[in-house]
Amino acid sequence: MLSPEAWVDQYGDYLFRYALLRVRNSTIASDLVQETFLAGLRSMKDFSGRSSERTWLIAILKHKIVDHYREINRGRSAREDISPNDSCESAFTETGEWKVIPAEWDLDPAKAFEQKEFWEVFHHCLSGLPGRLADAFSLRELEGLSTDEVCRILGVTATNLAVMFYRARMKLRSCLETHWFAQKPRGNS
Repeated sequence: MLSPEAWVDQYGDYLFRYALLRVRNSTIASDLVQETFLAGLRSMKDFSGRSSERTWLIAILKHKIVDHYREINRGRSAREDISPNDSCESAFTETGEWKVIPAEWDLDPAKAFEQKEFWEVFHHCLSGLPGRLADAFSLRELEGLSTDEVCRILGVTATNLAVMFYRARMKLRSCLETHWFAQKPRGNS
């Protein structure tokens, strides 16, 4: 086990990138990483060594991220971040068919997933979502929380959450089509 003095050098950048992708704000991400290190110091005696130190610190950070979402979403309206003129339904006809069929993504998702450039574009797209849509997407898809857990954290019903997921995915798809798949990313020819 490394000494806590080495945690910042050994894990700081990784934890920061992990938090930044999820909270989309560098100041908040930095604060969450600092809180993670402090919580790690306080609970060092409980670290059994069954996982790596990095995995243990990430587990602490995940809890800090969820606590952050709980705090910021207390008392927020379920429709607060959805503009009436910002409807994803405009992508469909009255019969529910695509007005413009989405482009085929001919890139290998596994390769894109591994590319730093993809994650930079993904972070840009996620940051462009209205706050609660990004929160819902991050908690469910990045943190892997259940629908019930996300509903409790955001204070929304399962129906509202389903709409939020739909809107977030539509907006992310549109942004990724524009900023990643329509481009010729480096390393993919």
